Amino acid sequence: MRNIDLALIGFGNVSRRLASLLEERAARLESEYRITCRIAATATRTHGAAYDGSPCADVFEVIGRLAQSHADLRIVVETTTLDVSRGEPATSHVRAAIDAGCHVVTANKGPVAFAYDALRDAAARKGVRFLFEGAVMDGVPIFNLVRETLPTVRIMGFEGVINTTTNHIITAMEAGESFDDALARMQASGIAEADPSLDVDGWDAAAKTAALANVLIGARITPHDVRRRGLDANTGGAARAALAGGRRLKLVASARQDPSGTLACVVEPRELPADHLLAGLAGNANALILETDLLERIAICQLASSLTQTAYALLADIVTIARGQASGSHTPRQ
Repeated sequence: MRNIDLALIGFGNVSRRLASLLEERAARLESEYRITCRIAATATRTHGAAYDGSPCADVFEVIGRLAQSHADLRIVVETTTLDVSRGEPATSHVRAAIDAGCHVVTANKGPVAFAYDALRDAAARKGVRFLFEGAVMDGVPIFNLVRETLPTVRIMGFEGVINTTTNHIITAMEAGESFDDALARMQASGIAEADPSLDVDGWDAAAKTAALANVLIGARITPHDVRRRGLDANTGGAARAALAGGRRLKLVASARQDPSGTLACVVEPRELPADHLLAGLAGNANALILETDLLERIAICQLASSLTQTAYALLADIVTIARGQASGSHTPRQ
């Protein structure tokens, strides 16, 4: 049996669901993967930091104490609120954890969207893992899919509906519901960002686009390099007009390279033909279409989205780290 000590940096909706999921899946984790997980520490902006019940000065003291744990594996779980201006403080939390010799899993898009190359290389030097499956499309294994199942395949570009909140709002407005009511439902479910303008203005999708481009295409961009246009006062009317004309309006994120190799990344509302895969995504559904050199176009869809899906992505990354350590494979390909 391998013992895992976890430090939860940020203890909002997703982290709390992870905590309950660890309890729900404890027996399977022990029987199938021979691991036990213990939440050794938490750190939040509003309630402070503690390790084994003892107060800590800040997040960095928590990380330092976790690094001295005698557990078989020490993993920092970073789920603080997205900062779309610089990716902080999440990036500093991830860097500090790696420097201390701890593995990191995160559902925060900031570190991948702003500092992926540097953090990946730092983790490789330290022999630890930096995983972030929950940063894009919740529990759908986009990064794992490419890393583990598409050897030698080159990702040329992508397009997708990757923000659940805006897709739900657009679908609701097609049916005549108000923008405010649809957004309130996403906030009540815990799916909308803490600052809903990040969803509505397209910043969340831009951060995800930057993360996907950095990891899958080898770009070195930030969300500020993504051309972005979100929802506005005209979106409801535009969505209903598109539907009346046999088309669907979606907030589409895309990345494409022109013949010169220049990468264009865009987030914008776009009318799609009714038979387009993305046009059929209703409510909380989302999907990503990968454009590849060998397998042409590959699509992966998620027909529902909730806190459980995002928390599961964190759990899956924890299991991935444990399995890699058990097999002696320490160096990630992503």
